[in-house]
Formats: sequence, structure tokens, C-alpha cells
Amino acid sequence: MSLLLRILRHVDEARHLSPADWDLLVRQCRHANLLGRLHQRLEAAGVAMPERARNHLLSGTIMAEQQHHSILREVGHLRDALSDIGLPLILLKGAAYVAAGLPAAAGRLFADVDILVPHARLGEAESALMLTGWQSTALDDYDQRYYRRWMHELPAMQHMFRGTALDVHHTILPPTSRLKPDARLLIEASVEIPGLPGVRTLALPDLILHSASHLFHEGEPDNLLRDLTDLDALLRQLGEAPAAWDALAGRAERLQLSGPLRLALRYSHRLLDTPVPARLLSELGCLADGPRQRLLDALYLRVLETQHPSAADGLRGAARKLLYIRAHWLRMPPHLLAYHLAHKALFPPQADTRNLTADEKNAA
Repeated sequence: MSLLLRILRHVDEARHLSPADWDLLVRQCRHANLLGRLHQRLEAAGVAMPERARNHLLSGTIMAEQQHHSILREVGHLRDALSDIGLPLILLKGAAYVAAGLPAAAGRLFADVDILVPHARLGEAESALMLTGWQSTALDDYDQRYYRRWMHELPAMQHMFRGTALDVHHTILPPTSRLKPDARLLIEASVEIPGLPGVRTLALPDLILHSASHLFHEGEPDNLLRDLTDLDALLRQLGEAPAAWDALAGRAERLQLSGPLRLALRYSHRLLDTPVPARLLSELGCLADGPRQRLLDALYLRVLETQHPSAADGLRGAARKLLYIRAHWLRMPPHLLAYHLAHKALFPPQADTRNLTADEKNAA
């Protein structure tokens, strides 16, 4: 277990770190995009930090706060764009945590805004967004077809003036994947954010299940530890009431997401000491120890870590590749996956030259 993971698990251990330990902790933390989050946890616990380490960690908090202000402004623009066609703005993931003021927003860095719209209104929503300055970033016709026919979101969009990145989802997993949660249930249970009329987020159980399905189906290795700390923060919001945990398990079954929830509870409890009721761990099979689970442990325990070289062993590279393959296997049936990989191998994506000068295009 890396130094960063040990401190995230038991923050008071930071009181006994040496100067060399602090240096390593900062480097591991920066690699995991967790500077701001760890800084806030250390501050809340009253842990004294050496000045140099504190400055680095504080920079993460300042950067996160600046991002959060920018995201809240963007939320206003997006709400106005969708209100013109009578749609509420339903936020997902990091933007939802920030707008709703959830503990999972603490020190959270992210690259884009994720929103959810009903599939039947997807074309209207895209048109409304394009009229207010959003444009697709897909580079070729194949990528456009790939997203629109097989994925759970439109091709990524970017605002032509503000530069903000946007992912427009119509569900939370690709329609071609083995798990098929019904997005209508998510939208129906969404809740309006106090103080932000017309802006909604998923209900807490659905936020947890979306985070779990993203983490264990398509998460990026460099951000998996950050995403696991998101889950930890969301799960702690459930408190100790057995009914809240039973409702989460029931909701997972209804949305066909019991598998991702089982992995989320297993690894958040094991790595971050998330207080999951022992009864639920047992009932959901989170403590299973069969051959398949041991294989998943061999992979995830290497990747649900800071990916800094100091925390690596000789098998981490192989674990990352195997989880990448697993993600694609879960996302598409074999024939579609073979077609997609063959196309990407034969026709690799070209550099985007739309905004380059003639000389820069020639150089590209």
C-alpha cells in the first residue's frame, strides 16, 4: 500500500511523517490529482504540515476552487441553453458534486462537465447547445457514428469561446454494454439542487451507482484512486441507518448495477476503510474469494493506487492493459469490438488541424 493510500485511509498517520515522507506524499498525491482533497482532509484533522509540502497541497485546493467557480458559471449557461427547449439541466459526476455542495466536491479536479438528457430529446438538446456556442470535437465521420450509434453520450463538445469541455449523456453506460441501466429511472428520481432552480442532480443512491459503474467499467487508470475517494465520500453520506444501505442495494438491483456496487463496496472498504455495514458486505458477496475475484484483486489493487512510479511493481503495466481490455469487453459485444478495434488499427485518428494556420497544418 502506497504512502498516499495509507494517509487517505488514516489521516492522523501524517503527524509522524519525516521530511522525506512529505516529499514523497506530495509527489504521489500530485500524480493522483488529489492535492486539494488531501490538503482539505489534513486541515480538517488539524495536522501540521511542513511549509513546503503545505504550499504544494494548498495549490491543489486553490486550483480546485477556481475550477469550481468556473463550473458554477458554466452551469448557469447550460441551464439557460436547455431551458429554452423546456429541459432541466441534470448534472453528473464532478459538476453535480460541486453544484450540490456535496462532500465529494472537496478538492475535486475534473476536466469537463457531464450532463444527462432524455434520449428522445437528444437531438433538440444538441441543437440548443450548438446555438449557444458548443461544437463537437469528433475528428471524423467514423467517430461521429461510433458515438451516436453505440455510446451512451454524444461526441465530446467544447465551447468555442470559453473552451469548456462538455459530455452530453443519454444514459450512464453504453447501450451495447452487458449492463443496461434504465436512464428513465435515473431522470425520474433526480432532485433539484436547492438554490439552483432548473438544475438537478441524481439522487444520492444513483450518484453512488453511477460513480461505481464508471469506475469499474470505463475509468481512466490515472484517476481511479481519485474516483475511489469520490465513492468513499458519497458512501459516507449514507450514514449508519440500515434502511439507507438496503435502499442502495435495492436500487442497484433494479438498475442492473449490483456488480459494480459489489466491487465499489469491496474496494472502498478494503482500501479506504469506508464504513460499510458488515451485513451488507456479506449479503452482496463483497467478501468473496473465488478465482475470478482473486484475478480482479490482482488487477484492481495495482490500479486503484496512485500511478506514481514509487508505488509500482513489475505487474502494474500489465494490470492497466488487462483492465483496458476488460473495459472494452464489457462495453461491446465481440463482433462489434472486433470491428471497432480493426477500424482504429487501420485508420488511426488524425491530428485536429481545424484551428491551425497553413504553416502549422503543413508542419502537422
